[in-house]
Amino acid sequence: MGYENILYEKRDGIAFITFNRPKVLNALNRQTMEELQQVLLDASADQAVRVLILTGAGGKSFVAGADIGELSQQTPVVGKEFSLFGQGVIHLLETIGKPSICAINGFALGGGCEVALACTIRISSTTAKLGQPEVKLGLLPGYGGTQRLVRLCGKGVAHELCLAGEMIGADEALRVGLVNHVYEPAELLPAAEALAKKIIANAPVAVRYAMEAIERGVEMSQEEGLFLEATLFGLVCATEDMREGTKAFLEKRAAKFVGK
Repeated sequence: MGYENILYEKRDGIAFITFNRPKVLNALNRQTMEELQQVLLDASADQAVRVLILTGAGGKSFVAGADIGELSQQTPVVGKEFSLFGQGVIHLLETIGKPSICAINGFALGGGCEVALACTIRISSTTAKLGQPEVKLGLLPGYGGTQRLVRLCGKGVAHELCLAGEMIGADEALRVGLVNHVYEPAELLPAAEALAKKIIANAPVAVRYAMEAIERGVEMSQEEGLFLEATLFGLVCATEDMREGTKAFLEKRAAKFVGK
């Protein structure tokens, strides 16, 4: 299937998803979100895909927010549906069961920041600018920003970004925990690929269950989360990969995981 607003490539176990509207700094419109949904469904169904890398075309922006022209035409009913649809697509990214790395190569504002927040890991270039500036347009984040930002960075950071609406640079994003690492622009995608390969080298089932323990456990009490962790630990103990991994360690050789 061809896409107009997204570049999609699968290589060496990685699905590369590039927002491709550089003339408008890769702003999100309805068509882009529909294409992202289809790409995510394809990556989810493809067993050869182990990790997703998301970035933006053009060098200036990951995603600079929503398409304002489209956004300005919203009515209350359409606006709610617009928000719910976008939330659903981004929820799919978050719950796809495969790690996603967001390589933030410039502006990640509004919906762009919200896409980044739904990724498993965020890394950025030194030129990145992140924020939730919706209040400057008389709006509030509608793709999950108020919910994921507070869970990732705490109430203080979430309130400041969502209420003041100002952008922060890469160093500040690193300081508050919004991104994991900062790289020079030329090093960003190679760093994302290197991280993806480290994940791919590990046991697929263990990776998936570790993600599930973190994502679901964070919404539970610690006691409930620990029970979930123990349950998933027990499940991976029954896998071929666990037997191979422990055997390879004892034999001092590299493990050959099969995802079973």
